[in-house]
Amino acid sequence: MSTEPVPISREPAAMSVRGAAVWAMAGQYLAFAIQFIASVVISRLFLGPGEVGLFSIGLATALIIAVLQDFGLSRYISGLTTLDAEDIARCSAVAVLFSGLIALVVAATAWPMAAAYHQPRLIAILLVLASSYLFVPLSVLPTALMARSMQFRGLFAVNVAAALAQGSVAIALAAAGWSSIALAWATVAAAVARAVVAQAMRPCWPHRWHLKGAGHVVGFGARASVLYLTGALGTRTPDLIVGKALGAIAVGLYSRAVSLSDQFRMLISGAIGSVFYPAFARIRDRGEPLGPAWLRVCAGYTGVVWPGMAGLALAAEPIIRLLYGPAWLHTAPLLTMIASTEVVLVALPLVSDLPILAGRLNQLLARNLIDTAMSVALLAIGTHWGVIGAAASRLVYALAWYALYARFMHRIVGFDVRALVMIYLRSALASAAALGPLVLTYLLWMPPALITLPVLAMATAAGILAWLAALALLRHPVLNEIVAIAGAVPVVQRWVPARYRPA
Repeated sequence: MSTEPVPISREPAAMSVRGAAVWAMAGQYLAFAIQFIASVVISRLFLGPGEVGLFSIGLATALIIAVLQDFGLSRYISGLTTLDAEDIARCSAVAVLFSGLIALVVAATAWPMAAAYHQPRLIAILLVLASSYLFVPLSVLPTALMARSMQFRGLFAVNVAAALAQGSVAIALAAAGWSSIALAWATVAAAVARAVVAQAMRPCWPHRWHLKGAGHVVGFGARASVLYLTGALGTRTPDLIVGKALGAIAVGLYSRAVSLSDQFRMLISGAIGSVFYPAFARIRDRGEPLGPAWLRVCAGYTGVVWPGMAGLALAAEPIIRLLYGPAWLHTAPLLTMIASTEVVLVALPLVSDLPILAGRLNQLLARNLIDTAMSVALLAIGTHWGVIGAAASRLVYALAWYALYARFMHRIVGFDVRALVMIYLRSALASAAALGPLVLTYLLWMPPALITLPVLAMATAAGILAWLAALALLRHPVLNEIVAIAGAVPVVQRWVPARYRPA
């Protein structure tokens, strides 16, 4: 068999960006629904804040180390203008090497972390979590190749299968009395499901591996991993800091608020973000300016995420009380502050993606180091006022984060500042309209402590209608995108004007 490299050029998109967004969002919505239902069932029936907090400490430890799990391969592969069989062989070898390294390091932290937190059960949790990374090489290459070619139907199957495996195993083992370690084994089940389905959708297991010519891959991966490490320190150390300063119950409450906020944000925007990286890579390859496309992305994020996260903040108390039960009620004020933080953080989308495409990785790394230092320092200060102070520190951090990255993104993207301000204004007005029905419900009908689920659902539905009406009145650019994405869904295409349907 010939060993000559087989060129795999950047093939034309298998579907439009909007069509890809439909599949990405569908997978995100289903995965969110599965994970959300599982978390409600587990938290309400089987595990308390202390047990969830213990697992959160173990998971945070593993995830800080696991920033190396694909060694930047997903971004590396998506950013290549051409790809051949030799690239795949060396990337596969790098994936196996670093996944094994991560598994060993996570396992090695088990005993020191158990001693530091005086929690012997952390040993078993971290050993189980370590085993999950042995399956990463089987999924990282196939998913990167599917993302590169915009094959989001395959990614839909991978993400939904992983969510189903994780949710079902977590509920079954928690119901059987396995306590915190049930969540660790559920993580392993998700990794196995991702590997199996990814290989089924896009078989990618080279007959030979080699590290010849891997210097460029390792160089990119090393810098990308520093970037991911600084990001992980900023996002994962809160559980460790809160757990050490305030105990497992506090970290359970805090992590539940963060998890719910993250899940809700990912429900709204996370899937679309996975479409944008390869889409912007194509814009870059054509030599077109990034500014206009970035402003459309910013309009999409703020126009959709702002009202969603603001609504979550406003409805935090009834959501926690109705879904998770009285044992978790102290999570509500934390959720309000953390969801409000997301409003600021989505105002500058793609801050970790576009600098890489623009060749500004070193400048991005410098800002990430400052970003991480701010996050950790503010959180450490906040814990002096308890878990409420820890959550409040996130709001202060978000404002500092925006100040750090705004000018940097302007230099990279070259967006029109006046156009960005107008987008913010329209999105803020649309968000206010979306919140109106719930505010009126609180003032004139039922306060947050008494509101029932049907009333909350009616206020939410009215808020969605008010939001859509406001988008139309304000001529917000996201409305066209919403209609166009709906036009990519076969079931509703007949009702969508032809000009909005994807080519």
